Amino acid sequence: MFIKAGLITLALLLPAMASPVTEGLGTRVTFDKRDGITTQDGWFDHKRAVELVVRDRNKHRQNMINLERNMGREAFNEGAEIMPLANYSELAPHDKRQAEPLTDEAGDQYWAGTIAIGTPRQNFLIDFDTGSSDLWVPSVNCTSAYCSKKDKYNPASSSSSSPKNGEFSIQYGDGSTVSGPVYTETVAVAGITVKNQYFSPVDTISPSFGSEADDGILGLAFPAISNLGKSPWFNTAKSEGAVKNGVFGFKLAKSGSELYLGGTDSSLYTGAIEYHPVTGSGFWQIKGASILIGSNTIQSGFQTIIDSGTTIIYGPPNAVAAFYKNIPNSQVYDSTNGFYSFPCSSVPSNVAFSWGGNTWTISAANFNFGRVSATQCIGAIAGQDLGLGKNTWLLGDSFMKNVYSAFSFDANSVGFATLK
Repeated sequence: MFIKAGLITLALLLPAMASPVTEGLGTRVTFDKRDGITTQDGWFDHKRAVELVVRDRNKHRQNMINLERNMGREAFNEGAEIMPLANYSELAPHDKRQAEPLTDEAGDQYWAGTIAIGTPRQNFLIDFDTGSSDLWVPSVNCTSAYCSKKDKYNPASSSSSSPKNGEFSIQYGDGSTVSGPVYTETVAVAGITVKNQYFSPVDTISPSFGSEADDGILGLAFPAISNLGKSPWFNTAKSEGAVKNGVFGFKLAKSGSELYLGGTDSSLYTGAIEYHPVTGSGFWQIKGASILIGSNTIQSGFQTIIDSGTTIIYGPPNAVAAFYKNIPNSQVYDSTNGFYSFPCSSVPSNVAFSWGGNTWTISAANFNFGRVSATQCIGAIAGQDLGLGKNTWLLGDSFMKNVYSAFSFDANSVGFATLK
């Protein structure tokens, strides 16, 4: 798979808005993505989807381990737990539906932009993830084939490199880990430069990352779920005064996508941003959500976590089963991984989420993960228990692509606005 490298430009000063988050110097990171679950000719890539389910389950398993270590179990949502390690071999599809012809996704693109680490700068293509809190990239000491096509950090080539005690490690269900030593470094994203940022140049990397062209991950969630137990990059930028406002905004789309650091980009949305207070610890989590089909509220009163590092929208299995009962002629496609199908001739175009204000609709294109037969397609909402809480949904970019999303550390809130 190939990624269109993110272009980075310095933004102009934004005019003052009703929202307090648009003042001061902001920086744009632009990047593109096309959904990696749908092939170029419109088929659902079942194997890839299951790989993402396994990765998402283990990513948030590690987040819960980190949260327990950093904050204690009292920080868990009701019903949250550290789930068993998900294993791909146990969840992999084995039925005949996987025999559908699939087109190579050579044009697949991810939410990624270029950052620089070290002095002089070493450049990396990075996935910006609101569902994790650490920065890691491959090290020159990573000699496996999975690192062969990636840019690698060399501490010996940087005058600002400083090794620290400890180790970074995340375990994945294919028996592999992403792990490495801990350093502090100068890390620059566009015009924002942070000194003494904790990160890991990893020596081992999971095969699930090996085929992707992005080099690593920069987490944008809260310190409470940091594996390193340190301040994430954007929080460090705010504390060092590299950004005035502890706010960032996302537009995710097939083209014209952007991460705006230090405010929101009012040229990309209309009206005011509708903000909701963050609840809980560690995650960009907001309560009081409802899911609707048209004017009918299907379920309400649940928690939601907004995660740019995840494509799929996950809900508790029973809740998702009840949701699909309201979509005519839908049926279970993969009970193990929680995927449902519906008639391709009538893709739902009126599925929406609300937090008591506006109703934010998922477009038919973003709800449809592609065909599995001549007549049936797969929905973007899957039933899966990620251990985040008994009444907690995880909203990935299949939701975020429909709105402008704003994340405020200053006001401890998440907001949405209508895209232009």
